[in-house]
Amino acid sequence: MTGLLFLEVLYFLLVFFTILRIIYDTRNGSKALAYVLFIYFVPVIGILFYFWFGVNYRKRKLYSKKIILDEVLRQKVLNQLADYQHKIKESGIVNECQQKLSDFIFKFSKTTLTANNSIKLLINGEEKFNTLLDDLKQAKHHIHIEYYIFESDRTGTEIIEVLIQKAKAGVKVRFIYDDFGSHGIDKDQLNKLKSAGAEIAPFYKIDLFLFASKINYRNHRKIVIIDGAISFVGGINISDKYRNDTKATGELFWRDTHLRINGTATASLQFIFIGDWNFCSKQTLEIEGAYFPNRLNENLIETDLVQIVPSGPDSDLPVIYYSLIKTIDCAKKSILITNPYFIPGESLVDALLVAAGSGVSIKIIVPGISDSKIVNAAANSFYSELLTAGIEIYRYQKGFVHAKTMVVDDDLSIVGTSNMDYRSFDLNFEVNAMVYSRKIASELTYAFEEDLKECDKIDRNSWERRPIYLQLVERAVRLLSPLL
Repeated sequence: MTGLLFLEVLYFLLVFFTILRIIYDTRNGSKALAYVLFIYFVPVIGILFYFWFGVNYRKRKLYSKKIILDEVLRQKVLNQLADYQHKIKESGIVNECQQKLSDFIFKFSKTTLTANNSIKLLINGEEKFNTLLDDLKQAKHHIHIEYYIFESDRTGTEIIEVLIQKAKAGVKVRFIYDDFGSHGIDKDQLNKLKSAGAEIAPFYKIDLFLFASKINYRNHRKIVIIDGAISFVGGINISDKYRNDTKATGELFWRDTHLRINGTATASLQFIFIGDWNFCSKQTLEIEGAYFPNRLNENLIETDLVQIVPSGPDSDLPVIYYSLIKTIDCAKKSILITNPYFIPGESLVDALLVAAGSGVSIKIIVPGISDSKIVNAAANSFYSELLTAGIEIYRYQKGFVHAKTMVVDDDLSIVGTSNMDYRSFDLNFEVNAMVYSRKIASELTYAFEEDLKECDKIDRNSWERRPIYLQLVERAVRLLSPLL
């Protein structure tokens, strides 16, 4: 009995100090509550789960990636970026709200609003992969490629073969893949790529001893940089499932969105890639020479303005999350959102409710065909209050909608890798592109309207008449949504 009492006291103390650590270490109150509830209702396993998955690595700076080691050079670069940001502000080519938004992003991410960009919107994998292959074949100096999912199927093999050809021709190829998302990548293909002269690094390689903690922090980015001039960013990974031109009848249609950037904004994506490369390869690739063509001194042309927004455990704040709230606050007429994992949290919901209450028309497309019943249940729990505020929610029925986009009014768009959930906001390494362009906003609006034709609109009255037990389950799952 004495031994059992000792174990009970020991466990009580362990629970007590774990809860204290959660309260101290977790910035988000809902997330802290979810961990506390999990520890209370699932003894022992709850504590193990927290220490494996829940430790705040953003706060502990485990992923700090200071890629410019020379402090003098670092300050010089920051001053150049600040001068360029001020130059755009003084040019008058963005409105007051857009300028405040870009200043906010620059303050916390050090990525500047850039001019002199030509943006091409790529709808679905079939457009993205054909364009990407054409550009890869034209590379002269370097190819930097970084993906969460890279599969060794037809699409992946085509890209690997081009990379091998370019590496053999003297083009410097650097390739980052997430070790969890790309767990099935063909190692023989990677060895052939290495033999051709390319450099390859898995992002945060998973091993048996550190498996649990590493699996929680994923590099969800999809970035390609070619010769420091052309870049790609968006929601489409490297896999046959992202394209519809090679699928057999009956296979799931995949709806997604990507961007091709030719211009100054590529430098911001290059900067992010080099930081990731230095982190996972243990090298020190400097920001110099052909990796950063000096285009900051060019005369500003009122083309597509772009600001890259990175976020992850290496950033001091959840910049993408804050940028979305700030963007919603800028809306005057309309907001169009497409997102596959819509678990926005209270602050983002409040921002949408305030916008709707101010007369802004808001439409949201979410999956009708979901790949996760738990995520779908958590998302459902947010719909009632949004529908009550007059926000329209549509479920995509043609296939799986994986696009992560937002269009605000008629001149601001967001395309990127970030879902609207806690994982993307707080745990994953993500990157979005803010595009200040009437042309891109118009094209994305058209794509949104075409997608609406494949959607079922959620009727508020029918939604609220659903069985009480179902609503209760969804709200219970919502309590655990920070852990999904």
